[in-house]
Amino acid sequence: MAPPFDGKFLLDTSENFEEFMKALGVGIMLRKLGSSSKPTVEFSVGEDDTWTMKTISTLKTTEVKFKLGEEITETTLDGRECKTVFTLDGHKLTQMQNAQKGKSAKYVREFNDNEMITIAECDGVVSKRTYKRQ
Repeated sequence: MAPPFDGKFLLDTSENFEEFMKALGVGIMLRKLGSSSKPTVEFSVGEDDTWTMKTISTLKTTEVKFKLGEEITETTLDGRECKTVFTLDGHKLTQMQNAQKGKSAKYVREFNDNEMITIAECDGVVSKRTYKRQ
């Protein structure tokens, strides 16, 4: 049985995130702020199968609502306008951001009972961030 996706996850460790943001084209000030923040990510799944992903940090709070397999328009924390699709394969939630202008990115979030591990990739630059379930 898959672990529940609903819940809050607090960033615990982060590897190569500043380089990932650099590959996305994020400016140095926002990269420094992003690298030093410890966001909480909240997931919930509604009865109509609408997912909500809320990211809370000292910089900004964002919320994305989506249904698996359906394209949405998303404005990212760094201001990119993307056509985004989320898919689920077992314990892995994949987010494909196809930027209208700027760089595209892929995020794979793997859930287990105690944590969420996020692998983010842009132009071959990979970052790993581990979040502890709260």
